[in-house]
Amino acid sequence: MATVRLENLRKEFDAGDIVAVDDVSLTIDDGEFLTVVGPSGCGKSTTLRMIAGLERATGGRVHIGDDDVTDLSARKRDVAMVFQNYALYPHKTVFENMAFGLRMSTDLDEAERAEKVEWAAEMMGIPELLDQKPDELSGGQKQRVALGRAIVREPDVFLFDEPLSNLDAKLRVEMRTEIQRLQEELDITAVYVTHDQEEAMTMGDRMAILKDGVLQQVGAPKEVYRAPANEFVGGFVGSPSMNFVDVRSESTAGGVALVAADEESAFRTTLTGPAAEGLEPNEPYTVGVRPEDVSVVDDGIATTVEVVEPVGADNYLYLDVSASFIARVPAAVEPATGERIEVDFDESAVHVFDRDGEVVGVPERDDPVPVEA
Repeated sequence: MATVRLENLRKEFDAGDIVAVDDVSLTIDDGEFLTVVGPSGCGKSTTLRMIAGLERATGGRVHIGDDDVTDLSARKRDVAMVFQNYALYPHKTVFENMAFGLRMSTDLDEAERAEKVEWAAEMMGIPELLDQKPDELSGGQKQRVALGRAIVREPDVFLFDEPLSNLDAKLRVEMRTEIQRLQEELDITAVYVTHDQEEAMTMGDRMAILKDGVLQQVGAPKEVYRAPANEFVGGFVGSPSMNFVDVRSESTAGGVALVAADEESAFRTTLTGPAAEGLEPNEPYTVGVRPEDVSVVDDGIATTVEVVEPVGADNYLYLDVSASFIARVPAAVEPATGERIEVDFDESAVHVFDRDGEVVGVPERDDPVPVEA
């Protein structure tokens, strides 16, 4: 086990014309499971590959444990990586695939290597597959072999590069649970890259969000969900996405009113006390409200239902409050398309962002946070 520390990590391509990772500093604690999430092209896989030694950093340092490994080759770093495409040797058996890393990087004799492979295969539930070749296996079995190959080396750090992307939805959930179980059982530091924010929220002790190579926020999933650092994080984390409304501020006797900039929208909310701190009158802001915080009421913001989308225990109501405004309500609440209704939300559910997209104040919330759609 080891702590991983990234210091001002930077990666450029095309002689500096493309900056894939820009000044990322981050510490992953010993035994921690960190998920790294962001849209395609945000630099998450490049960051992982620099930790692994598969990409050389343009600037900054990579530390694993007490060692600066920035200039070490991948084979000299005590890490094991699991890839999206499994990366199994098609001409080798499962046993040979799992033993290959041990043969190349350790002094274990044949009997000792066999013992470790059998141990890892038992842990992964695939001892009966050891004599088969990858072409004879299902996608889930191949991923278990890839995990077993990483486990058998007992590295200081596990690195996962979108390992479940090629699996169907049911198998992804199963393997997600399996990876969490293994990491907790082995108590190994793990960095898990994914584009799926649900995976990031349900699997990680903490999550790091990247955009355009820049680290946006790091924190426990519930912390990031409840208090996004900026508008991008608020919109990226959570399903359905956070609702946004462009507003202008007005001073009132009791606080600060935020009124829709679009005169056709009836959106209006008043913030008081700590929630209004930092808000200036006659300034443009963006209000963010999560769909599950929006309720249908008798006296609130008047709006028209554009679409009703049933999703099991809930209904998603698409409303004309703004360009894309959703209320996530119980299935029993089912207005008709085109019906006029009124909605509202608690003041503590309001997130306010300035013209640069940075949060203004942080709302306090004590209610449970849903992390799955």
